[in-house]
Amino acid sequence: MNFKDIATVAGKPGLYKILKPTRSGVILESLDEKKAKLVAGMSMRVSILSDISIYTMTEEGAEPLESVMKKIEAEYKGDTGVDASSSDAELRAFLKSVLPEFDQERVYVSDIKKLNAWYQIIRKSIPEVLEESNETEKEA
Repeated sequence: MNFKDIATVAGKPGLYKILKPTRSGVILESLDEKKAKLVAGMSMRVSILSDISIYTMTEEGAEPLESVMKKIEAEYKGDTGVDASSSDAELRAFLKSVLPEFDQERVYVSDIKKLNAWYQIIRKSIPEVLEESNETEKEA
C-alpha cells in the first residue's frame, strides 16, 4: 500500500483505503478499528493523499504530503508532541521543525491539525507507507 491507495473524504473525519471503483464512484474502507465501508459517489469530494501538497516558499511552491509525512516519521518516530488541543504557536513550531520553508500565510492551523491527525492514523494503521523507499527506487 502507498499514498495512492489512501483517500480522504471532505466532511468526514479520518482516512480511507481505496478498495475498488464502481460505476458511480469508489468503495472506501476506513483505516480505524471499525473498518467501516463507504461508497463515495460523484457528489462527494474524495482526495487521494498522493495528490495533496503543502504550500512552501520554495521555487516549486509546494511539498508533497508524502515527503512531509516521511520527514515527520524520520524526526519524531510517532511522538509529535502536538494534538488538536495544542496552541496555534505550538502547531506552527511543529510544522516549522519538519518543513521550515512552509508558507505561513497559506497553511492554516487547521491544516496542521489535519496533517498531524492523518500522520497518527497512518502511523497506527499502515506504518509501512512511512518508511523510506530508497531500496525500491534504486532497484527500479
